Amino acid sequence: MSQYDGLNRRAFLRNAGMTALVGAVGPGTSLGAMTGVAAGAAFGAAADTGKYDFDTPYNRLGTDSVKWDQALRQNEMGTIVAGMGIADMDFRCAPVITKALQERIQHENWGYLDTPKSFTDGIVAWNKRRYGIDVNPESVVITTGVHPGLIAAIKTFCPVGSKVLLTTPTYNGFYGDLRFTGTKPEESLMKYVDGRFQIDFDDFERRISMDTNAFILCNPQNPTGNAWSPDDLMRLGEICLRKRVVVLADEIHCDFVSKGNKYTPFATLPNKAVVNNSITFKAASKSFGLAAMKCAWFFSDNVEYINRVKAQNRADLSTLGMIASKAAYAGGEDWLNQCVDYIDGNHDFTQKFIRANIPLVKIGAKPQGTYLTWLDLSDVAARIDAKGMAAAEAGKTRNGNPPSPEAMLVKWFAKNAKVALNAGDTYGKGGDNHVRMNIATSRKTLDAALTSMARALDGLKKTSTSAL
Repeated sequence: MSQYDGLNRRAFLRNAGMTALVGAVGPGTSLGAMTGVAAGAAFGAAADTGKYDFDTPYNRLGTDSVKWDQALRQNEMGTIVAGMGIADMDFRCAPVITKALQERIQHENWGYLDTPKSFTDGIVAWNKRRYGIDVNPESVVITTGVHPGLIAAIKTFCPVGSKVLLTTPTYNGFYGDLRFTGTKPEESLMKYVDGRFQIDFDDFERRISMDTNAFILCNPQNPTGNAWSPDDLMRLGEICLRKRVVVLADEIHCDFVSKGNKYTPFATLPNKAVVNNSITFKAASKSFGLAAMKCAWFFSDNVEYINRVKAQNRADLSTLGMIASKAAYAGGEDWLNQCVDYIDGNHDFTQKFIRANIPLVKIGAKPQGTYLTWLDLSDVAARIDAKGMAAAEAGKTRNGNPPSPEAMLVKWFAKNAKVALNAGDTYGKGGDNHVRMNIATSRKTLDAALTSMARALDGLKKTSTSAL
């Protein structure tokens, strides 16, 4: 039995002491100094022993990282234990990618880049090898990112003022795509059953009207972690086909699936008519930590769809983005496999830690996919009066958004635990009193973040009790 199974909460907090807060770092402090204090506190996190090192924290402070530096500035934290917000990873890049970039930089000319056939061939081979997808290379369209690709598709199928269907809570970036295209979200709230989200198919179908022309499928689902089953996807696809709604399948998180689960590509469904009513969007950016290396792609067996969307797509690509993506698909598979296993362990660690030590935080079943965790902070919101805090800041904006109870939860954890999270209300219906946490980081950093959150909430619990 692991030493942290059945761990006593009070003993944990007493033994952990001030490790996480003592280790809080600011812009001038190394991340290693922080995690060296908190590493393995009470849970004895095992060091990674694979070929690649995911367990040694990698300091991203001072690089203008959105996840760390921007969070530090915008939340006015002063010091930071962990950036656990925006969905990119804290690991060193796969060595094969770094090597390819270094070799290309030796050629000191940055003129216009052609897209070689080998680039598309690498995409096709990767998807066939890992997932059995027969991607027609003639249908592959390269674009700057999944967002530009989705925007091109929405502009193609959805007139300004029309609706785009979403199953919520869902990735908050979709809402930005809809604002950009002048379209409106039509939200179908999912059901929460036994710790896991389920699609409300009756509600989903009821929400399709004459001005609903597209559905953005998130597979696996961000932020809930669902890896949709073939039956779920077929039912969604059949409804959309019958109602003449085009399926735009964002499958950017497809490489991250927890043990015992499976990613089903929408393009592999057995009903050819359903598949032909879809376009799939992917990139190497999530899988290999290449968010800043702008390069993505989409495809469909429906040539008419592809040709129509092509007319709306403008791919402003960078040489280094294409070099990085090509290298990732050509030689990064071993690195990715170990990374996925490591993150699966982080999910297990997070589940056990929160259930044992943070009773004010509700966590659902282990995510089937992604490296994200969706946390219910209803009890915390009630104790800190998040609604009252938001009302007190009415008229202000925070990170460009009006104050909300969920933003107040993020603010509270930033101030009291020095941990940056994402506010749940930005993920649509179902985001009330929730936050999203990104666990794609070293287990030592994850341990430090959870330890700091536990201590902050323990202090809140004592304060609330003494005030009664």
